[in-house]
Amino acid sequence: MTDRSASNVQRDDPAWTRRGLLRSAAALAAVPLLVAADPAQAAEQLPDFPAGVALYRSAYRNWVGEIAADGLWACAPADARQTVAVVNWAWRHGWTVRARGSAHGWSPLTITEGTPSDAPVLLVDTASHLTGLELESGSSVRAGTGVTLEALLTFLEEHGLGVTAAPAPGDLTLGGALAIDAHGTAVPAAGERRLPGHTYGSLSNLVLSLTAVVWDEGGGAYALRTFHRDEADCAALLTHLGRALVTEVVLRVGANSNLQCVSRTDIPAGELFATPGSDGRTLASHLEEAGRVEAIWFAFTECPWLKVWSVAPTKPLASRRVTSPYNYPFSDNVPTPVADLVGRMVSDAAWYLAPVLGNAQYDAAALGLVATLSADIWGPSKNTLLYVKPTTLRVTANGYAVLTTRDQVQRVVAEFTSYYRERLTAYAAQGRFPVNGTVEIRVTGLDDPADAEVDGARAPLLSALRPSAEHPEWDTAVWLDVLTLPGTPYAERFLRELERFLLRTYDGGYARTRVEWSKGWAYTEEEVWDDEEVIGTTVPASFGEAVWGQAAGTLDRLDPYRVFDNAFLDRLFR
Repeated sequence: MTDRSASNVQRDDPAWTRRGLLRSAAALAAVPLLVAADPAQAAEQLPDFPAGVALYRSAYRNWVGEIAADGLWACAPADARQTVAVVNWAWRHGWTVRARGSAHGWSPLTITEGTPSDAPVLLVDTASHLTGLELESGSSVRAGTGVTLEALLTFLEEHGLGVTAAPAPGDLTLGGALAIDAHGTAVPAAGERRLPGHTYGSLSNLVLSLTAVVWDEGGGAYALRTFHRDEADCAALLTHLGRALVTEVVLRVGANSNLQCVSRTDIPAGELFATPGSDGRTLASHLEEAGRVEAIWFAFTECPWLKVWSVAPTKPLASRRVTSPYNYPFSDNVPTPVADLVGRMVSDAAWYLAPVLGNAQYDAAALGLVATLSADIWGPSKNTLLYVKPTTLRVTANGYAVLTTRDQVQRVVAEFTSYYRERLTAYAAQGRFPVNGTVEIRVTGLDDPADAEVDGARAPLLSALRPSAEHPEWDTAVWLDVLTLPGTPYAERFLRELERFLLRTYDGGYARTRVEWSKGWAYTEEEVWDDEEVIGTTVPASFGEAVWGQAAGTLDRLDPYRVFDNAFLDRLFR
């Protein structure tokens, strides 16, 4: 794998200057770049490709550009029928197909690092045409998997509908979000009951049915097939990690809610993340009161940025009404002081400035909340749930879900943050600064299949939020992410220590760690997604041998020729 350490960064590389950094962010936001293919070249290299499906040469970049490929063949099928034709062409010619949405992810589930431009890998762009939206009834919506979450939530809002929680970025495609069990942050507040059509789990738990391209034994080819939530095969497709291609889904939805989102930057981490039973403004106390929280803790600072959402049918007197999403411009557009620091750190290898950068980011948030009147906002759920644009500072991220009981949330948070702070302090004492971004903490419910309101509904087999058969009392997940700039020295070593801590501390006793599919995990001291024990043993064991085997077997049977595959997925599902 490619060494991404700081020693390989050229200090005069314009991509690492402040302006270069911002240009790179804009360029990443613009992908996929589709360049019309020369017909003669296409006919030579992709003979007999389905007529009417335009071919392109395309760049691929993941969220931070660490996984990149130039000049891969790509196409944008106009509908599901053309998608099937493309898949059958790939099968007959020995190619693999990788569905590509917004590429807003970190892990190598779409393509792997180092994929050459002449590899027999075809990118299928879902976001150009597979974007239909249709209200099926007052409680369900039919959606193409290329539609963005912002477009989906806007459509629902126009019909008085919404979801309990959603990921912060609105540019995610629905198909990509479902493939990796995307989630927001929400558990029931004190006295709150789940509304019909809603879930406190992942978006995958809202699926009523899905249509995928799968192998048809009778027809001797790949074909479209619709799977319903009470079917065993559907359980494997609800979170498929890129081992399938889903073209359309029907989602259960419910009445929209107005949410108040209050931000605070004045609660010390020692109070917010205190040990269980402590007095004060703890994370658990905010969960009890509102049920929806997120803590963003900038490196080397004392007070996190805490967001607390509350259901509020009418606008509170002090709140500012918001009529559109993305209400934190100081976060979505990199402030000049922050950009200058980032540029200096990466271009001059001035990683020791991490504490300065952390405090600059905290100041930008604390002052920005006041300057933009966004510390207390209110409006339809979409407008407070979506708050990350592609123009935000792009950083790497690890990710884990710790499954436990609701009354153990504060314990998990206290133990993790204490270990994180101790290790960060120890590294700094050695002149090492592996983290220059944030710790982000969210809390959700699990994927209770009863929320789909379908008799016999199955839980997603591979969702990190799948309930544990051994511990039916577990009802909550604590999501833990650590973010840092690409190329930061010692980051992989530090994140490996955190991963090892999580795996040994939450090993199935009162909690269990599962990985967050879209982010970083399986760390060695120098790389990510590279620890074979974690990939081949620990991750499958976190779901249970029977569940993992059922999922792997189903995905293999629905795609026996491994058309929807790559080298990393081969390692994961070996």
